[in-house]
Amino acid sequence: MRDTFVHMTTWQPEVPYNDLPPVPHAADLETHDVLKAAIRANRTLAQLDQAAMAIPNPTVLINTIPLLEAQASSEIENIVTTTDALFQHADDDANADAATRETLRYRSALRIGHDHVTARGLTTSTAVEVCSTIKGRDMQLRSLPGTRIGNPLTGAVIYSPPEGREVIATKLAEWERFVHSDDGIDPLIAMAAAHYQFEAIHPFSDGNGRTGRILNVLMLCEAGLLRLPVLYLSRYIIDTKQQYYDRLRAVTAEAAWEPWLLYILEGVARTSETTLSKITAIRELQDDFSARARAVSRGGGDSEFQAVLFEQPYCRIATVMQRCNISRPTATSWLNGLAQAGMLQNLKVGRDRVFVNREFLQLLTTP
Repeated sequence: MRDTFVHMTTWQPEVPYNDLPPVPHAADLETHDVLKAAIRANRTLAQLDQAAMAIPNPTVLINTIPLLEAQASSEIENIVTTTDALFQHADDDANADAATRETLRYRSALRIGHDHVTARGLTTSTAVEVCSTIKGRDMQLRSLPGTRIGNPLTGAVIYSPPEGREVIATKLAEWERFVHSDDGIDPLIAMAAAHYQFEAIHPFSDGNGRTGRILNVLMLCEAGLLRLPVLYLSRYIIDTKQQYYDRLRAVTAEAAWEPWLLYILEGVARTSETTLSKITAIRELQDDFSARARAVSRGGGDSEFQAVLFEQPYCRIATVMQRCNISRPTATSWLNGLAQAGMLQNLKVGRDRVFVNREFLQLLTTP
């Protein structure tokens, strides 16, 4: 049982917040307005889950939507790359620039985190694995003092997270107990509260924001609200970035939980609706593309070939050969047929040729 929540009125931005209290009880979080917002968010999330499971080839979503999330989540941390670069190097990042490689590691971190949660549940070690994958090196809990979060414009300190490995480990143990608490709290409200708590603990020297955003979707998967990890809030956070930081800080400074929870629940509802629309548009494009492909290419009607072309926008000859169990001349012929019809773009990338499904890429990247 968690202690009754008491707001620490002595909080000061420049002082390490070692007195960070645990998340309040459900009764303190689930106000009338929060519960009302949770009903809408749960309804739209359920619709998204059903649509994701109904798509004939879920790999379409698993391969593409996490990359878009990786790009958006990295952009929040001022790591900027393009969707073209991400999809071009999705299978081989050897020649990618540093920002693209780091963004691709975010996608890997999501997959590793999802596997970890499926096998062992969401724990502190999940967060460590996720952060280590994002950063490409072993990330342990902060042990050195002096971490301060400042205003990017003025440089003024706006928050000092807890200090000391032992203190941080204790706070994360409280966070983990909350994540798995059985007090009947709505899972979406719990996810929103847990996200604040993780960011306030700020357990790593770097990568906390991206790690926390991956943990959001992993919580929803563990709670059974999503069967595929396809809900990502990073684009919503980018579009409302100042509100995100203001409401995070207000929880710390004023124990203003309700505005924070309402903000995240609105994000879940909006993001579910836009992702659901995206899935509908993908299915419509797949049907239309397949019909046109059958008319212009000998292999256009091959179902596995169609699947490959929509698992990500960039396609290589070797991939078609392997997946469709055909020779290189046949795979080349199939792809060239669609390129000559204007349905794929034939590009030379290094020594390799890639065929780009521009219609699919545009659909994915259009807000």
